[in-house]
Amino acid sequence: MSELSKIIERLENNVKQLLQEREALRVENQRLSNEISVFEGALADKEALLSNWQEKYDSLKMANSMVGSNESKTAAKLKINTLIREIDHCIAQLSD
Repeated sequence: MSELSKIIERLENNVKQLLQEREALRVENQRLSNEISVFEGALADKEALLSNWQEKYDSLKMANSMVGSNESKTAAKLKINTLIREIDHCIAQLSD
């Protein structure tokens, strides 16, 4: 019987150890999930900031093209022509 008691005691210890490890892993998983949420929020903020700077850059590029070289003037003219076509299209849709 003594040997059976030892086996049961070892089993109980193993089960306790497994439960402790499971709890530690659950806590670590929760911590990592929270960290992921923080990083995703930071990433979204950075993407919004990047988009904002990209818009500013495009505006600055357009402004520079108005006063810049012939190459940039051509780009500005093309952009203006595109905008005029879009406005004409909108007016045509409103007229219908």
